[in-house]
Amino acid sequence: MKNNCFLYIFIFLMVSCGNPVPRKPILRKTNTLLKESVRFNKKMIENEENAFAAFMEKDSLTKYIASPNGFWYTFDQKKSNSELPQIGDQVFYTFAVYDINNTVIYSVEDIGEQTYIVDKQEIVEGLRNGLKLMSTGDKATFLFPSHKVYGYLGDTNKIEINQPLIYKVQLIKINRKK
Repeated sequence: MKNNCFLYIFIFLMVSCGNPVPRKPILRKTNTLLKESVRFNKKMIENEENAFAAFMEKDSLTKYIASPNGFWYTFDQKKSNSELPQIGDQVFYTFAVYDINNTVIYSVEDIGEQTYIVDKQEIVEGLRNGLKLMSTGDKATFLFPSHKVYGYLGDTNKIEINQPLIYKVQLIKINRKK
């Protein structure tokens, strides 16, 4: 009986000490969703660029500048010999938001005067880059593709998802970082 117990234990240990066999995945990973997303985003950006090109062509008296940050802008009023905001400076500004058809979404009165500490606070990427191009007293119009402003979320109020926007901004004052 004693020998049988040792034999069972010995057999049990021999069987249980085998190398583990890896399981094969049930589902194979594919990147079709990623490819579809890339295709969708490229088409959306192309459509937005075409809409902005049509907008700029319609406004042929105004010269728009292509920013290296992926948007277009023009100065409606430019003060010369003024310094641009630097990192840490506090800027005071107003702006209004329009859709691609130049219909007001948010007016200056709706938004009011805003303050922003350059590169130290979170605001939409397009406006963050646009304010760095302005000096005190400047008024500018920015044409932002949707991925530079509210993107695929919208603002959950008046701005729709993936909506390109026009911002009309006035930089009122710059408080220099001491």
